[in-house]
Amino acid sequence: QVQLVESGGGLAQPGGSLRLSCAASGRIPSNYVMGWFRQAPGKEREFAAAITWRRGRIGYADSVKGRFTISRDYVRDTMYLQMNSLKPEDTAVYYCAVREGVLVKTRPDEYIYWGQGTQVTVSS
Repeated sequence: QVQLVESGGGLAQPGGSLRLSCAASGRIPSNYVMGWFRQAPGKEREFAAAITWRRGRIGYADSVKGRFTISRDYVRDTMYLQMNSLKPEDTAVYYCAVREGVLVKTRPDEYIYWGQGTQVTVSS
């Protein structure tokens, strides 16, 4: 079983930046995918970005493409989400998640392990 802990959330101004981290409790198998999802109040959880653990293949939601950058530290079993040019509509709880497989998937029900989430608020 994989345990995930997110950190790095907080308050940012529009146009600002934040960097989220997701640390895994153990080794992430090479045939896994790690992803970031977000959930705003009253809305469904939505895909933001994901990365295949071994090859580092990446997928982004259109809403964050060009502003967010996902990366991983293979040695430290840690994933990151660099968020730039933040907008008020990026306000949400951000979750990291893990799925078995080698393809980036965008549906939450395709991921089996989840962190507790970290709040990101974008406001002036």
